[in-house]
Amino acid sequence: MPVPLLDVNAQNLPLEDELKSVFEKVLRSGRFILGEEVEAFERECAAELGVKHAISISSGTDALIIALMAFGIGAGDEVLCPSFTFFATAGSISRTGATPVFCDVNPVDFGIDLAAAKAKITPRTKAIIPVHLYGQAVDLDGVQALAKEHGLKVIEDIAQSFGASYKGVTCGAIGEVGCFSFFPSKNLGGFGDGGLVTTNDDSLAETLLRLRNHGMHPRYYHSLVGGNFRMDALQCALLRVKLRHIKEYAAGRARNAEYYSRRISELTGYSFILPVAAPDRGHVWNQFTLRVPGEGRRDALRAHLMEKGVGCEIYYPVPMHRQECFANLPTASLSDCPISDELSAEVISIPVYPEMSIEQLDEVIAALASFPPSN
Repeated sequence: MPVPLLDVNAQNLPLEDELKSVFEKVLRSGRFILGEEVEAFERECAAELGVKHAISISSGTDALIIALMAFGIGAGDEVLCPSFTFFATAGSISRTGATPVFCDVNPVDFGIDLAAAKAKITPRTKAIIPVHLYGQAVDLDGVQALAKEHGLKVIEDIAQSFGASYKGVTCGAIGEVGCFSFFPSKNLGGFGDGGLVTTNDDSLAETLLRLRNHGMHPRYYHSLVGGNFRMDALQCALLRVKLRHIKEYAAGRARNAEYYSRRISELTGYSFILPVAAPDRGHVWNQFTLRVPGEGRRDALRAHLMEKGVGCEIYYPVPMHRQECFANLPTASLSDCPISDELSAEVISIPVYPEMSIEQLDEVIAALASFPPSN
């Protein structure tokens, strides 16, 4: 049977009646920008994540941009970020006029390599953006120690990891600010674009709120130049329905990941490197990402899976230091990322969404088992 990489309808359609009821409620309210649905969603996110302030934002990318703006980061500044990440991390830095400085990652949790990051710090470095990739937190103790030593702001990129934790503390409650995405494929997937910023700093929260709405407070008085970073009331209302199921979704993903890890490791002569869930971190498995060593082997596996009807994707085939749009950055921003290059040639993600049946999981495993071994 065909197995899609993600089936959003398998999650959303069981909630159809409730979602339609919420839509009708918002429709009849006539309040589509800010208002009580937005405020309620923010309160519920703050409670779920264990933070003082959760502020809804128009997208995960805009969450990163507004966080950088809140710290006054711009032209002449540098921001450390991993090279092996989605484009928004680096693109948001560039959008402020600052320079992204690409650091290599470690091959276990795919997080920013702190030794590599330290080697690239200059007097112009103002912040570090650790990315909690695929659903697992990075070494936040190490990130915090490095930031404290060099006076850097910590902006957590949690686009793929809503609900992930580090040593019992939820991601987004550790750095100065956390940035989330509600893109439909995420652990808490919306019905379009949407995002969130979190912080425990009252003053920073006030700045973020003003920046979200053109820097305006009170109405028509602007102390800052912000933007239109508001999230729609309807989107917030719909996500409130799904937020109530977030632990159930996370448990489903964890169950599927455990099944994969056990069954794939039992395959005779398998040539895949399985993802590792660190014992001190709560992994939420936005992706289940294998590594396939050997030149051309990953691409051969991708073709094989597609032929078998199994959805898969490469996150990500080109690291940031190899992207054409960054080719003119200083050499220091682009150098020394061999692990990022290696991962980009080896990683492939297979379906892990929580609604998968055992039959679908077994279909994926059978497809992997039938992949011809390398000579």
